[in-house]
Amino acid sequence: MATSSKQYKAIGEDLWKGRTEKINAELFAMTYGALVVQLIQDYEDYAEVNKQLEKMGYNIGTRLIEDFLARSNIGRCADFKETGEVIAKVGFKSFLNITPAVTHSPPPAPASPRSSTPAGQPTAPQPYFTLTLDENPLAEFVELPEEALEGGLWFSNVLCGILRGALEMVQIRVEAQFVSDVLRGDETTEIRVKLVKYLEEEVPVGDD
Repeated sequence: MATSSKQYKAIGEDLWKGRTEKINAELFAMTYGALVVQLIQDYEDYAEVNKQLEKMGYNIGTRLIEDFLARSNIGRCADFKETGEVIAKVGFKSFLNITPAVTHSPPPAPASPRSSTPAGQPTAPQPYFTLTLDENPLAEFVELPEEALEGGLWFSNVLCGILRGALEMVQIRVEAQFVSDVLRGDETTEIRVKLVKYLEEEVPVGDD
């Protein structure tokens, strides 16, 4: 039987309560902030800082997924919509103690049985989901200077990398990016996660 949204939320809450190695939220935010400041000083280019934060997040995500799967005991998701529910209600809750709202792309319109997609015509768009963060532990006590706003800094871009890295480890390739951030003057903080493709189980190079 499929796991309901409410059941996923309960799993996330149980995992957070059972986590013994919790870090102080204020210390966590200040440590991350110091990392971003150091990257800005090192690269002096906000686009490059965004790229480095995403890269760091990817490496973190490839490691976090093992802990997540071991502790949550959640099996393979039936579809990309369920993946979004698990990330929002179990993943974010168990690691950051927040539960983003998740909205899904509308399902593709059914194709007419008498029509086929002509060569060169675009196929149905890939599904995506949007995570809306009412609170962001990484951005506590943060106010971006005008220079960072104009330079296009996405302060919490590490989260996009974590999502990409974690999902790639379970054979799902995605594009994850911020589409809005209250730090940049937007009304909401939203991350869009779009399915690129499901990966085949691949044997590492050099292994038989």
